[in-house]
Order: sequence, then C-alpha cells, then structure tokens
Amino acid sequence: MSSRTESWKRELQVGAVVRQSPGVTRWARDTWKPIAVIPGAPAAFWKELVRDGEVVDYHAGTVAMELFRADVEGYLVSLNMAVPSIWVVMDKDQTSRSPSGWVVSTVTASAHEALDALDSGESIVEAVPIPESLAAWIKEFIDMHYIEEPFKKRRRDEINVDEVEDGKGDARIRQQSDVYRAPSNIKKPRVH
Repeated sequence: MSSRTESWKRELQVGAVVRQSPGVTRWARDTWKPIAVIPGAPAAFWKELVRDGEVVDYHAGTVAMELFRADVEGYLVSLNMAVPSIWVVMDKDQTSRSPSGWVVSTVTASAHEALDALDSGESIVEAVPIPESLAAWIKEFIDMHYIEEPFKKRRRDEINVDEVEDGKGDARIRQQSDVYRAPSNIKKPRVH
C-alpha cells in the first residue's frame, strides 16, 4: 500500500463472546446470543469462558474487524446509539464443528453493514455494547476521515405547465384520433 492510502483502512482482531442459555420452548433446546466482544483477542473456537448453572459463555471465535474510510457514517451511527454498540454477525456452520451450529463470520462497527447482513434473514445479527477502548480507536479513525457534507435541498426543474399538447401520443405511430379519449367514446360504424 502506498503511504497515501495506508490510513484509509484499519484492522484489529476482535473476539466474540456468545452466551448459551436454556431455550424457553420445547422446540428450541438452547438459545445462542452474542453478548460482548474482546478487542485484540487471540484465535479461539468455542472456548468455554464462564459456566453458571445452565448458562455458558463461550469465546466463539476471533475475526478481523476492518474499518474503511468509505464506511465512517455507519460507524458514527453505531457510536451515537443510546448504548454505543458493535455488531456481531453469525452464520450457519457448514463444517458442523461448533456446538451451536453457528460460527462468527463478522464483527463490524458499521450499522449499515449489520443491516445488510440482517436483510438476508439467514444470519444472527446482534448489537453488543462496545468497550471504551475500542470506541476510542474507532472514534480516532472517524475523526481522521469524516467530512460532514452540508444539507442541500434539491430544486425541481422548472417546467412550463401552460404548454399545449397536441394529444397525439407517440408521433411515430399513426393515429386517427386523440389518444386521451375514452374508448367508449369512439363511434362504431353502423351496419345496415
């Protein structure tokens, strides 16, 4: 990367903590919900962290969280929420190695990227509170790249509504009458 574009992207390894709780119905034996992130976490795959009765917290996985200059508005949305949040996206485990059937695929600070993942309907997407150190790291990136654009109200094109239309529709098509006339007004030829 050139020195000019080096600051356009940042990357940090972030671990996702997922809580397994007993299900509330007979059809869902367990529920799996992302509850926290660990900035700078080492690699892990469903490592048990805390067990409290039937509730278990796992370090489900560590992925690279990337910040891009083009997404700073999405980061601002996440930081300005009532509870500043980061988003954990989990997808179905294709290898069947995880105890939950899910794997951590993305950790993102962009509310827009999280919304895109939510649109598929096939992922678990949860907002988790962002640690202060990680929020400061993201805020520094936003301050480097965010440029607020002033609101500009669009003006409509000036259209002269007093112009006379000839009522003939497409000039390439031969027509004998006004195309705006109701079909019931067309006179039918008389048969004697």
